[in-house]
Amino acid sequence: MPNSDFLAQPSLPRPEVGPDDAGAVAERVFGLSGRITELGSNQDRNFLVDTGAERFVLKIANPVFSLDELHAQNAALERLAGIDVRIPTVVPALDGAEVAPVEVRGRTLNARVLSFLDGEPLTEVARPSREQLRTLGHLSGRIAAGLSGLRHAGLARTTQWDARIGGDVVELLADHVPQPAKRLAVQRAAERALSALAPLRNRLRVQAVHGDVTDDNIVLGDDGPGVIDFGDVADGWLVAELAATVTSALHHVPDDPLAVLDVIEAFHEESPLDDVDLAALWPLVVLRGAVLVVSGEQQVALDGDNAYADENRAHEWVAFDIARRLPAVEVEAVVRARLAAGREQHGAPSLGRLIAIDSTDQNLADLSVTGHALDAGRWTRPDAEDAVLGTICRTFGHALTRYGEARLSRAVLDRSDASATIALGVTLDAPSGLVVHAPFGGELRLTDGSWLLHGDGLDLWLDGLSRPLTTASVERGDAIGSAVRLTAQLSRIPGRRPPAFVTPALPAAVWAGVSPDPSSLFGIDLAVEDADAAAALSRREASFARVQEHYFAEPPLIERGWRHHLFDTRAQSYLDMVNNVTQIGHAHPRLVDAVRDQWARLNTNSRFHYEELSRFTERLAEVAPEGLDTVFLVNSGSEAVDLALRLAQVHTARRTILAVTEAYHGWTVGADAVSSSLGDNPRALETRPDWVELIASPNIFHGRHRGAGSAPAYLAELDEQLARLDAAGTGIAGFIAEPVFGNAGGLMLPDGYLAGVYERVRSRGGVCIADEVQVGYGRLGHYFWGSAQQGVVPDVITVAKAMGNGHPLGAVITRREIAESFAAEGSFFSSAGGSPVSSVVGLTVLDVMRDERLQQNAATVGDHLATRLRALGQRHPLVGAVHGLGLYLGVELVRDRETLEPATAEAALICERMLQEGAIVQPTGDGKNVLKIKPPLCITRESADRFVDALDLVLATI
Repeated sequence: MPNSDFLAQPSLPRPEVGPDDAGAVAERVFGLSGRITELGSNQDRNFLVDTGAERFVLKIANPVFSLDELHAQNAALERLAGIDVRIPTVVPALDGAEVAPVEVRGRTLNARVLSFLDGEPLTEVARPSREQLRTLGHLSGRIAAGLSGLRHAGLARTTQWDARIGGDVVELLADHVPQPAKRLAVQRAAERALSALAPLRNRLRVQAVHGDVTDDNIVLGDDGPGVIDFGDVADGWLVAELAATVTSALHHVPDDPLAVLDVIEAFHEESPLDDVDLAALWPLVVLRGAVLVVSGEQQVALDGDNAYADENRAHEWVAFDIARRLPAVEVEAVVRARLAAGREQHGAPSLGRLIAIDSTDQNLADLSVTGHALDAGRWTRPDAEDAVLGTICRTFGHALTRYGEARLSRAVLDRSDASATIALGVTLDAPSGLVVHAPFGGELRLTDGSWLLHGDGLDLWLDGLSRPLTTASVERGDAIGSAVRLTAQLSRIPGRRPPAFVTPALPAAVWAGVSPDPSSLFGIDLAVEDADAAAALSRREASFARVQEHYFAEPPLIERGWRHHLFDTRAQSYLDMVNNVTQIGHAHPRLVDAVRDQWARLNTNSRFHYEELSRFTERLAEVAPEGLDTVFLVNSGSEAVDLALRLAQVHTARRTILAVTEAYHGWTVGADAVSSSLGDNPRALETRPDWVELIASPNIFHGRHRGAGSAPAYLAELDEQLARLDAAGTGIAGFIAEPVFGNAGGLMLPDGYLAGVYERVRSRGGVCIADEVQVGYGRLGHYFWGSAQQGVVPDVITVAKAMGNGHPLGAVITRREIAESFAAEGSFFSSAGGSPVSSVVGLTVLDVMRDERLQQNAATVGDHLATRLRALGQRHPLVGAVHGLGLYLGVELVRDRETLEPATAEAALICERMLQEGAIVQPTGDGKNVLKIKPPLCITRESADRFVDALDLVLATI
C-alpha cells in the first residue's frame, strides 16, 4: 500500500470504532483490559486503556495510512528515546508486532499501543507562563534536532499539515468554510503568505519533523514535560515545525502575541534557524493557521460527532486571526532583533553627529494627526510630505521629520488591516546640500540601493548619500559623502534593514530595541512620544462625570476627522458609522473657512442685529414643510424639544403631552419627561411626571402588533386611551414622536400611523410635534423631513445635530400663531442660539448639502447599504431585521427569530470587534441590540461596502 497523499484523498473521516470495539482489540491483540475512554483525534481513533495498574493509549489508524507510515512513527519514537524529553514507548502486541492488523466491524484496521504520558495538556493552561512558553519552544526545537538524521520510507508522505502543500490544502478545503466572509479572509491571508514564501521555498531545509509539537500534544507532569501523538511525522520544512508550535501558542496570548518570541528563541537554542528560516517563519504561521481553519471545518462536516475537532475551531480561528493581523515584515524584524540580542556582541558604539548643522523646533515637520500642516485634506495628496518639508526649507533653510511619529500622510482609508504609519527613520531636507559624516566607525557598503554603515552592535542605513568614499572602512567623524535629502535609520539587526514604517500592532518600546531613536545623529530631539490612550481615559474619568459614557472598553484616542472617517493618534483610520451629528462630514473646508472668517469678525447673541441671522432663518423656512414659517434658534436638540413642549402647553393652555414608549428626546427636564427609552433610563416608565401620557410604541418589529399594516390596531388602542382621558376631562396639549424611531435603530412607523394620531390630537385642539433631531434634515435620502415619509405636516418641528455639523445648534420651526403664543410667558432668548457663528454654520451646512447633493447621496448609498445589510440576514441568524431608510439604518440582532430575544451581549462584542476592523458602530434600542448606522451623508459606496464586508466577517466569527 502506498503512503498517503492528502491531495489525492482529502476526505479522512475517522474509522467507525467505539469503546467496546477498542476494549476487545486491546484485550485480544495486546492483552490489556480495563476501563476504556476515547481520546480526541482528528482522523484516527485513540482510546485510553486504564488497567488499574498502568495506562496505555490504543491507536487505531485511519485506513488511508500505510504500514510504512505507522512504522515511521515508531522509528521516530525510537530515534528520540535518548533525548531529554518524555515520549511514549511502543508496547508490542502479544505476537510481538509493533503494528497489528485488527478486525473491527468487518473492516481490517491497523492498531498500535503506546505508553501513556501522565500530565496536564498545555492546551488546558489558559495563560501559559513565560517558562511554559519557553518549554514549548525547547521541546519543539529538541524534537526537530533529534529527528534531523532520521530516514524512513514512511516519511515520504503528504499530509494536510505539510506546509509545502499548505496553499493546496487551503484551496482544496476552503469551500468547507460555510461563511463567505470568513472563507475570503482565510484565502486572502493564505495568498499573502504564499507570495512571501515563493522566493524561499527551494532554499528551506527539509528533514523529518514531528509536525504537531503543539499545546495539544505537550503534557506537563511531575517528571517533566512530554510530547505525545507522533501521527503527523513526515518529511517537511524544518522551520514549519516551529511555525506549528508558534501557531498553537497564539490563542493563549491574544493580547500579547509577542509572547511567542520566547517560543521562537527557545526553539532556536535547540535547533538554530538560518536566514531563510527567519524570512519564512511568520508567513508559515499564517499559512498554518489558515490550514487549521479550513481543516477544522472540513473535519466537522465529515465527522459531525467529532467533538474534539468541533471544540478546536474557536481557538484555531483566534490563532489564525492574530497571525494574519501582524505584518510578517514587522514580526520578522522583531524576531531577528531578539535573536541577535541573544548572541555575544559588544555594546552599541557611542554615536557622533551625522551632520554639522544645528536645528531648532522650527526645522521639525509635524506630519502627525494633531498637526495643522496637513489640514483641509492636504494629507491625501501624494506629495503631502514633500510639500510640508519644502515650506519649512523655504523659511528656515532645512527641515527634519520626526522619529516614531505616526504620520497622517501615511493613513489608509477604508482599511481592512492596520496601516503602517509610524516612522522608524528620519529624513533631512537641505536644498543647499551638506556634508555627511560617519557617526561611528565601521564598514560602509552599498546594499540593495542604500548605504549601510555596519558597526559593532549597530547599523546605520542611509538613503540619498552621494559621492561616498571608495574605501569600505571608515572611522568616526570621517566625511562619507554629501546629500540634499538624506534618510537615516538605525538598526540592531546585523545587515538587515527594519521596515521604514510600521503599524501600531507592536509597542513602541519594541521598535526602540529594533530601530533606535537617531536623534543624537542630528543633535536635536526628534522622538515623538506615543500618545497614551489609557492615561488620557484615566484623566477623563478623574474630572468628567462618568455617567457621560464613552464608546468602547478601550477607546482609541481620536484626534482628527475627515469626511466620514475618524483618525486616532496612531494615524489609524476608522469608518464613522454613527455620526449623524456630523451631517456634511468632518473638517469640511468650506465650513472651517466660514467659521474662521465669521469668528474673526463677530460673534455675539441674537439680541443684536446682524444679517446672518435672517439669512439663516429664511433658509430654514424655505426647507420647512408648507405652513411652517417661523423659527426659534437654540443650541441643542434637548433645548429644542423642551421649547416645543412649552409652546404646545402655552398655545393650548393645557399640560398633558402624549408621548410614545421606547422613545428618547433629550436630557433637559422637559425633554427627559417625554423620554421613555429603557436603554437610556431603566426606570423611565416608573418615573414619568403626571403631565406625560405614554402610549404604546407602534413597533412593527416586536410590538404588540407587527408589520407595516399594523397602524389600525395601534390607533384602535389609542382611541380607547383617549376616550378614558376625555371622560376624565383631561385636555391634550400635544403629541410628540419621532417620525422614524431613531432610538430604536431607524424603525419605520406603520403606514398611516402619524396621520391617524395627528387627526385625533388636532380634533382635540392639541399640537403635533415631530422630533426630527435625529432622522430629519435629508438623512432619509428620499425625504428631507421624516414626517414627509408618513405624508403628514406637523405643527412643530424640532431639529438639531445635523444643522450644526457638530456645532451646538438647534431649531424649532412652527407656525406664526403658535410661536407668538409664547408671548404669554414673556420673551424667549437662547444665548448661543442664532449667534453669528451659529447662523453661518447653519447656512454653510445647507449650502454644502445642496451643492454636493448630499441628500441624493443618502438615498443612493443608503439604498445600496440597506440591500447589502439585509443580505447578511440570509447568512447570519443573529440578524433579525434591518430597519430604516436612507442613511438612518439599524441592524437588529436577536438570539432567536421567533422569540426576538435581544442579542445584547453579542451586539456589544460585535461593536468591539468592528473597531478592530476599522469601523465605529454602536448599539441602541431598549435592548441595546440594534446597531445604529447613521454616518455622515458624504459616505461613499466603497466605504459602505467596506463596512458591510467587515460586519459580515465579524458576524461569521463571533
